[in-house]
Amino acid sequence: MTATVERDVFFVSNSVDELGGVTSWSHQMARLLTGRGHRVHVVGITPPGVSQEIGDVPYPTTTLYAGQPPRPGRARDAGMREQAARLTALFRAARPRAVVIVTQVWAMEWVALADTRGLTVIGMSHESFAYSRACSRFQRVRRHYRDVDRMLALTREDADLWIVHGMNNASFMPNPLPFMPEVPSPRTGKSVVSIGRLHDQKGIDMLLDTWAEVAPLHPDWDLRIYGSGEDEELLRKQCTDLGLDDSVHWMGRTGDVPGALRGGSVFVQSSRGEGFPLALMEAMAAAVPCAAFDCAPGVHEIVRDGEDGLLAAVGNTGELARRLDTLMSDKELRDRMGEAARVNIQRFTTAEIVRRWEDLFGFLER
Repeated sequence: MTATVERDVFFVSNSVDELGGVTSWSHQMARLLTGRGHRVHVVGITPPGVSQEIGDVPYPTTTLYAGQPPRPGRARDAGMREQAARLTALFRAARPRAVVIVTQVWAMEWVALADTRGLTVIGMSHESFAYSRACSRFQRVRRHYRDVDRMLALTREDADLWIVHGMNNASFMPNPLPFMPEVPSPRTGKSVVSIGRLHDQKGIDMLLDTWAEVAPLHPDWDLRIYGSGEDEELLRKQCTDLGLDDSVHWMGRTGDVPGALRGGSVFVQSSRGEGFPLALMEAMAAAVPCAAFDCAPGVHEIVRDGEDGLLAAVGNTGELARRLDTLMSDKELRDRMGEAARVNIQRFTTAEIVRRWEDLFGFLER
């Protein structure tokens, strides 16, 4: 299927290959839109601190800086203007009806200096309103996305909150389902699976505290933690201090998420903050029921509590432990919720989300 109107589409992010969900989302959408006949270009501001493998891509990628930009001052300002001029050159070479999608607000600081006349500019926030509200990104979103054609949150609930705080151009767009594996998990292995960066936001420290309550109740189960990150050493020490080394397995980063999920019967997410978490969607697509902290509207938009997964108040490790215990103790419940999850998550298929993007492009062009 091809697009009704073929466009040039630019994705502008902090980096083209940094570790994290925004990068995965950007390249998934870039591939999908390329497949629809659009001419896509992915642009990053700087090289990442920690990169991920993006593989061969059917579109060009550009990184503006060879290293990190200078600290604030004249050199930084001059460098920003120089790199914004590079963006302008890319944008001026685009065909009519071109669209610029800025996936992270820091990158918008360069796009704002470039010439975007005649282009549709969409700014995105890939985190919940509450998580953004608690840090400096809140004011930066309000400042840098105020005049774009559309500011997109990930859920209607978050978009409404942005509107209340003066962003009258706010709307929402959920993430597409990353994949739909042909072979779901059989849910026979006695393993709980976690997938995410070993970073404070992902709350692996709280997961270990949770597991310390659950593990004695289920000595034949293990916890498999997939991911890497700057907190790994501290987390491994915490694991040892809690006496969990025999039941917790540090699996490292994986390039085979479906395979990792097929090895588990329950998925757990312990994040302090999220946007529209891909890992939850991936687990549900694999028919693995989830227990998660309800840390963002995107979480309870994805998981229907009591129907296809179980939610706990964010930070309440005792409650999350009880949710895990419920799923681990009842195979019939796991099977019922896992099958429901695989069906329910299909409301976010790539075909549906791409159609919504195409409709948005057409609407903003009017």
